[in-house]
Amino acid sequence: MRILLVDDDSDLLDRLSQTLKDQRYEVDTAADGDLALEKLFDHVYDLVLLDIMLPKTDGLTILKEMRQAKIKTPIIMLTARVTVEDKIRGLDHGADDYLAKPFVISELFARIRSLLRRAGEEKDMVLSCEDISLNTKTRAISKNGVAVDLTPKEFSILEFLLYNKNQVVPRMALAEHIWGDEFDPFTMSNFMDVHVKNLRHKLGDKDNKKVIRTVRGVGFTVSDSHEQNAIRS
Repeated sequence: MRILLVDDDSDLLDRLSQTLKDQRYEVDTAADGDLALEKLFDHVYDLVLLDIMLPKTDGLTILKEMRQAKIKTPIIMLTARVTVEDKIRGLDHGADDYLAKPFVISELFARIRSLLRRAGEEKDMVLSCEDISLNTKTRAISKNGVAVDLTPKEFSILEFLLYNKNQVVPRMALAEHIWGDEFDPFTMSNFMDVHVKNLRHKLGDKDNKKVIRTVRGVGFTVSDSHEQNAIRS
């Protein structure tokens, strides 16, 4: 699970980031609102821990821009603001939960687990696009009812793209999701293309009817036929 931690308190940022990593979460950090927005639009996260009072762009504005962009990532507000009015504003702007500073780390982890569990339950067990179907529980893949055998990496790529169907997934976001910290863009730049090429071959993707499409200079997307006119490859 990948978390974005946004706070301008450098001590808290370092300590909480390390604590989350100790719990085997992948963690990115941002010390101001502009950097947070840049990362949110460049990567895909499972959860965001977000302060309200931030340099450059405040947390409420970040919330508003995320939800306007249809980014549904769960958000927990971490802030010194404790009034009922502030909580209502945060929740009205799209936050999923609210935790006032100072907080007990065990309570934060409980809330993280609860939100991640809820988000996981809301995701469809069967993901589909056109005639392709992927069962996230049994890991069975089929095309037009016929089973397709994929490698673990190919399965992970297809699953991630299907979770983000009709959205463009940046190359680096996909690479980091599949390979994590092991991915080196300088020495492994062809890995992604090779795996996607093999995946397309196994799925029988044709030029006149591609399910996995390349968005030049950005990344990849899977989209239904009625959405493909809006995406150029």
